[in-house]
Amino acid sequence: MAATRWLAPAKLNLFLHITGRRANGYHELQTVFQLLDFYDELSFKIRNDGAINRSGNRYGISDDDELCCKAAHLLQKRANSNLGVTISINKQIPMGGGLGGGSSNAATTLIALNRLWELDFPLLELAEIGLKLGADVPIFVRGESAWAEGIGEKLTPIKLSERWFLILTPKVHVSTKKVFAHKYLTRDTPAITIRDFRAGLAENQLETVVRESYPEVSKALNILGKFGIARMTGTGASVFLACNDEYAAQQVLAQCPSEMSGFIAKGIQKHPLRCGVQ
Repeated sequence: MAATRWLAPAKLNLFLHITGRRANGYHELQTVFQLLDFYDELSFKIRNDGAINRSGNRYGISDDDELCCKAAHLLQKRANSNLGVTISINKQIPMGGGLGGGSSNAATTLIALNRLWELDFPLLELAEIGLKLGADVPIFVRGESAWAEGIGEKLTPIKLSERWFLILTPKVHVSTKKVFAHKYLTRDTPAITIRDFRAGLAENQLETVVRESYPEVSKALNILGKFGIARMTGTGASVFLACNDEYAAQQVLAQCPSEMSGFIAKGIQKHPLRCGVQ
């Protein structure tokens, strides 16, 4: 079968509160996932020999660690399928920035192979499979900007205004494990409501510990903070600024240091695969 191309969008966490910690070490949280019209592109070539591998640029990640390959193996096992796939990834989403590229690619793999292998698993079952790969995967499988609770798996679709965002990614790798293990991380924030979020009563509570440990992220937040309310997405390193329109975002980007990778994207309500775009 000829290779087919599928999109995997980036996301922002518009805020992030830690409301508790489970006995297994996972953190309870509240957040809003905003999907963006900025994508990685994946190609899938179906195989009849059951093998699952990648072709092209591997971006320094082995097949054993690549979430797309893990997703394909999980789906293959769940379906007891003899089919395989060769996956190619054209990355645009910065790696390690808290923009969800790996999780989004895994979700797109589940959605694509569900169709290409003609499995017909319902969306919620694909989301359940995706949760085994990471708490962010179900949001991309379900394919809507959403209010999230639990460890990120309890999702409620939320209508968000169609804003433009400027995203900067400093050249630093932020360790999610290190951030969540930080002794000064607030872990008992009272839960808020969607109304509280819309009223502006929300922030990314990980920013304080990330600023302390990663001065590059602090610098990026300070740069964008000159033009409005700058936020970090997830555990970073990417930071963002909401803008009224694309032109305003371009004007700010033109004033940012060239050593910081930046791009402009518009918030979207639905994953393109939920909109009939492939």
